[in-house]
Amino acid sequence: MCFKNLPIEFDEQGNARLKEGVADPYSYEVKEVTPIEQDEEKLQQLLARNGHIRRVDFDPVTRVAGALAFHTVVDLENRQVLETNSMATLFRGYEVILKGRDPRDAIFISSRACGVCGGVHSTTSALALEMAFGIHPPPMGIVARNLLLSLEYLYDHPLHLFLLAGPDYSEPAVRQTNPEIWERAERSTAPHKEIHGYDTVGQIMTDMTPLTGKLYAEALHMTRVAREAYVLIGGKYPHPQTIVPGGISATIDISDLNEIHLRIAKFFDYGRKVAAIYDDLSDFFYEVNPQYQDIGSRPKNMIEPGQWDDPWAYDGTYENADEWGRKRWAPPAVIVDGEMVTTKLSEMNIGVEEFIEHSFYEDWTAGNGNGNGHQFDTDPLGKPLSPYHPWNKETIPKPTGTNWKDKYSWSTSPRWDRMAMETGAYSRLWANAVAEDYGHTKFMQPTGSSLRMHVPGAELPTAELEWKVPERWGAFERNRGRAYAMVYSALIAYENLLIGLDLMRKGETKMSVKHTVPKDFRIGVGFWGAGRGYLTHHCVLDEGVIQNYQILTPSTWMASPTDPFGNPGPYEEAVAATPLLENYEKPEDFKGIDVLRAIRSFDPCMPCTTHIYADSRVITREVVTCACGVEDDDHEH
Repeated sequence: MCFKNLPIEFDEQGNARLKEGVADPYSYEVKEVTPIEQDEEKLQQLLARNGHIRRVDFDPVTRVAGALAFHTVVDLENRQVLETNSMATLFRGYEVILKGRDPRDAIFISSRACGVCGGVHSTTSALALEMAFGIHPPPMGIVARNLLLSLEYLYDHPLHLFLLAGPDYSEPAVRQTNPEIWERAERSTAPHKEIHGYDTVGQIMTDMTPLTGKLYAEALHMTRVAREAYVLIGGKYPHPQTIVPGGISATIDISDLNEIHLRIAKFFDYGRKVAAIYDDLSDFFYEVNPQYQDIGSRPKNMIEPGQWDDPWAYDGTYENADEWGRKRWAPPAVIVDGEMVTTKLSEMNIGVEEFIEHSFYEDWTAGNGNGNGHQFDTDPLGKPLSPYHPWNKETIPKPTGTNWKDKYSWSTSPRWDRMAMETGAYSRLWANAVAEDYGHTKFMQPTGSSLRMHVPGAELPTAELEWKVPERWGAFERNRGRAYAMVYSALIAYENLLIGLDLMRKGETKMSVKHTVPKDFRIGVGFWGAGRGYLTHHCVLDEGVIQNYQILTPSTWMASPTDPFGNPGPYEEAVAATPLLENYEKPEDFKGIDVLRAIRSFDPCMPCTTHIYADSRVITREVVTCACGVEDDDHEH
């Protein structure tokens, strides 16, 4: 059974349908949630037990798709997080901007949704338009698109691992929050010295120091290497100009592929080095204190739309999406409690809903006021669609005051089968490792519980790297999975490069197909991904313009507020499960490093500042330009 909570069942032929005899199948009752601060009796009980109950707010936590703030109530005596609220604090409104425009504008406008990973929005938009237009690129155009995605990941992964999340594990951060761990790191041998070159774990932490650390500087350089390769096809980055419906509006010659090859090869050695570093860091912290496995822990519930299309299988149609989706290098997957429940794009799609009970939006299903009810009862295959599905959603902003009991975020609450799901580079690895009949095996071999990657030789000799499905899931495993995804992305890029060279040898160099904007009613969806996970664009076209356009990003999934069923979003759930393991003697010494590690493991892209508010004390945290904001010297106000 694919769905447990939605009113969808399957007949003997495997066709989805609504359960019979249910009068209002998608209706639900909202579960009221009373915050601690508004529950006077509970608050007094907590305060009577100990005086170490504190409100600790992170505000703002800047993201690529808008500002993120985070509210917590912590018990500093028992080292527990009692309450969490994730707040997207900025409305950007790309869905509103796109209404009434030429559909082709969506590629370039949606790209501006993110200054870090704008290329993936361009491609996702092109995929949605191809479905609506009834076209698809020739094989070389698909290869070029796959290369662009891989190169964008090879830029994004070092950024996360060493410039955004990495400083939380650097010498200044560890020395100030857990000096006893730093002392142990200085004398702890690094098991993978032969790969990364460091004698001790302490040396790794020192070189992860922002600005001055060699690993920090090296990662910054590697982001440039990947972007140099990207612009050979994309024209520029972060907002490429060559992505169009039906392919790529650029030509590629042998010199372009050679230049890209030189840069991809650099990531074979670098990816092995990064994986070894994060293996040593993660295992070191687990050995010091097994509770570090609980930092940022939550159920193994993941959603992955799949990506990197097979040049000969992809036809862009929704009718064949289950087939061409399954032949992607990263197959679609929905994983619940660590178990695969579907690899079909159509089933993944119909299971998605967005809720706004705790979000600053109007209910579009109400059929009154600004709401217009919902447009689609089924998808193009006749499978049932919820009124809360993105094809039915309208973006109707309704700003109000922030209230933890009611509305407190500009993010909606996306759910699959009414469950909170997370997504990331690791969800691709997981899908590859456990999916049956995996189609692409030139450099990778799934085992059912791991993914073996056969890495070609560069300066280092050829090697086999194996990412294993974790037994326990949390912040350290997210970062470890992201590290292994570096080699994973490089291998997929390399295989597509070889396919491109073979196509060029055969003279099959056509990059795109001609297209016209249809004037009749059409719908489409682009299934793709960003460095931090799931990305879809759902579009509805009529009379040659965009009638409705909905973007669902990984940040929306993971930064989502509590849903109407009372289930917290992934950030909220992960922080609530996080033990406070930092070393502090007085409440005013609390830095929040474990909470920060939990949030940042999802790659919330915080390039500016984070502020912590604790009573009357505010600590400004310069995420990139200092050691992850744990220093008090120059940053206390």
